[in-house]
Amino acid sequence: MSAVLVESGPDKGAIWHFGEPNKEQKELAAGNAWADLSHRGVLSVTGKDRLTWLHSLTTQHLEQLPPAKWVDALILDPQGHVIEQLFLVDDGITTWIHTETARITPLLDYLTKMKFMLDVDVKDESSNYAVLRAPGKSDEIGGPYALVPRSELTETKEAFSKSHTQVGIWALEALRVAQGRARLLFEVDHKSIPNELGFLNKAVHMNKGCYRGQETVAKVFNLGQPPRKLVLLHLDGSMVVMPENGAKLFDGEKEVGFIGTVARHYELGPIALAVIKRNTPADCVLIADGVSANWAELSLKTS
Repeated sequence: MSAVLVESGPDKGAIWHFGEPNKEQKELAAGNAWADLSHRGVLSVTGKDRLTWLHSLTTQHLEQLPPAKWVDALILDPQGHVIEQLFLVDDGITTWIHTETARITPLLDYLTKMKFMLDVDVKDESSNYAVLRAPGKSDEIGGPYALVPRSELTETKEAFSKSHTQVGIWALEALRVAQGRARLLFEVDHKSIPNELGFLNKAVHMNKGCYRGQETVAKVFNLGQPPRKLVLLHLDGSMVVMPENGAKLFDGEKEVGFIGTVARHYELGPIALAVIKRNTPADCVLIADGVSANWAELSLKTS
């Protein structure tokens, strides 16, 4: 089957699917698939202070990050709003970060400004290195991931394809939605705090020292009442056109939230991640762009 490309959005230029998205999803769920994520941006951080420095800037505990262990992390603004989502691995010499391509320049600018007198150096390596979603069952952060020099990219992809099925973004996003994993530029808006999106005790380490925005995270955690929450929608499968990212959700005439990512899952049918007001009635039917949906709580551990 020929590849269908993503034409717009954060994944523009990536492969959407190869003509059989349900089959691809089944292979991915079974751990028999890999995907090309070479459209994502890659940064490198070198220098002896790199891990303690990143530890102080992010929500993740990185001081003793062991080599080859992938983790996720967030960068917050002073009010605790999510502004960056990072996926990191250290090889003993360099910490590698992959993130949304659109965020590479602002992230690089921010990190460069925060170096001060520390022994760290940050570079955009997107033209030299690429990320692949390696074969294997999905982990908590959407991996396993493989960081590959672009000079070896073709060879690596050919090696993966000898024993595994290549899948597209459709399959990856359907799995992410079903697992309830929020993604920057999709479920994150200008008001998002980590407590709303299932990041606590995952991208946000709850027993580390201070970082920018921590006061908000701790305060809302102790109160136990974030203003909004991430939920899973089951959309009306009889509709041909589904709501797009950012579509407003209504309970009757009352606006209660917005759609994040819509996916067609091989078992669950049309589903979506959405961010809605915390007090939205559990039995209400939500409407977005004329499409009705029931919603369900996600099993997001926060303690």
